[in-house]
Amino acid sequence: MRILFVAAVVAFLAACTSQSEGAPPVIVPKGPGEQAETMDPGDVGTDRWVAPGEADLKYVASMIVHHRQALEMSSLAPDRASNETVKGLASRIYDTQGPEIDAMEQWQRQFAEKAPAHGHDGTLPHVDHDSMPGMATPEQLAALKAARGADFDRLFLQLMIAHHEGAVKMAVDLLSTGTDVRVEEMANDVVASQSDEIARMKAIVIP
Repeated sequence: MRILFVAAVVAFLAACTSQSEGAPPVIVPKGPGEQAETMDPGDVGTDRWVAPGEADLKYVASMIVHHRQALEMSSLAPDRASNETVKGLASRIYDTQGPEIDAMEQWQRQFAEKAPAHGHDGTLPHVDHDSMPGMATPEQLAALKAARGADFDRLFLQLMIAHHEGAVKMAVDLLSTGTDVRVEEMANDVVASQSDEIARMKAIVIP
């Protein structure tokens, strides 16, 4: 009886230690109208792991390209803009979207590591530059690079407002079609942060 009691205590303590030291549970979304499932972190990468859907993969691949253009546009402001508010906003966009690209690329790497075990080749969808809403054309980018002072400020705001509105549309579309919780969190961040920046840019008056 004493041996059984000791064994039970050891098992209980082991379970408690495992729970306290483990990562938080993973929420796995299901289909429309179905309740999400809570998965132990140890099950990620096993047969219980649900691979991201095509909508998640396409969104992340597309948003990385979309963000990179925002970085390219924002990097022009320090030497070309004359309005301090425009300069500050461009700096904020650059500082925010750079780390967001890093987070999305990390998600892609984690997907590629898990995908082969589940019958997916780990390849990412092709991104059609022209199909993404809000992307500036090569001609518009050239005009922005050539502009200085107030002309740059006006064109930057015009192009970046359209760019942000396109990103918000992409994020909203993902929220109605995606299945990966982490991608949905990233999309929600885009909607919140870029909607706020759209309002800020529309409030700037360039004489």
